[in-house]
Amino acid sequence: MLSVLASDLKSIWSGPTIDARLKKRIVRTLIHEVVADIDDEASEIVLVVHWAGGAHSEMRLPKRRRGQRNSTPGDIIAAIRQLVLIASDDLIAGLLNRNGLKTGNGNRWTRERVTTTRSYHRIPVFRRAENSVEPWLNLSDAARLLKVASKTLRLAAEAGQIEAVHPLPDGPWIFARAALTTDAATSITERARQNPRYPAGSHPDQQSLFSSTT
Repeated sequence: MLSVLASDLKSIWSGPTIDARLKKRIVRTLIHEVVADIDDEASEIVLVVHWAGGAHSEMRLPKRRRGQRNSTPGDIIAAIRQLVLIASDDLIAGLLNRNGLKTGNGNRWTRERVTTTRSYHRIPVFRRAENSVEPWLNLSDAARLLKVASKTLRLAAEAGQIEAVHPLPDGPWIFARAALTTDAATSITERARQNPRYPAGSHPDQQSLFSSTT
């Protein structure tokens, strides 16, 4: 069992269906104990991993200085605060990784890390509306509600012709349902209907600054 697990541990550990509970079981199966010591001269924490098979591995981590904090940058916290309006913790983790963002400790984001960060900063979790009338919509759903093309609405949002938020360069646009009932939204819809060959907003030949339109 251990030899099979070790042969492809990286793929198993990073698998999309692997949750925290299974990872804990893997750790308990493979690791007998971890002994920690401090190297004051090098200002490092020394970890010696005693594997179940009898082998040992040494890891060295920088020791945190007095008063030093590896906190998550404020712009990432602000992005999470906006993304929870339309996205689950799992999806938020994927969006943060897609934009090359790391945790305060320099790690990739996981669902568990997003949940921990969100809880620490008292950011509520995303929940579907009980009546299915979502107060916040992504670009595709907002465009569908207005009955215009997604590109039409995105260009209008980029031009500031309708209120929207865009927390990450490579990430979703977020629209309040209330903003889709304003005169600005009506104007976008009317312009699109009058000239259906071209999207409302910026010139049709203008390139988008963002690769994602969701």
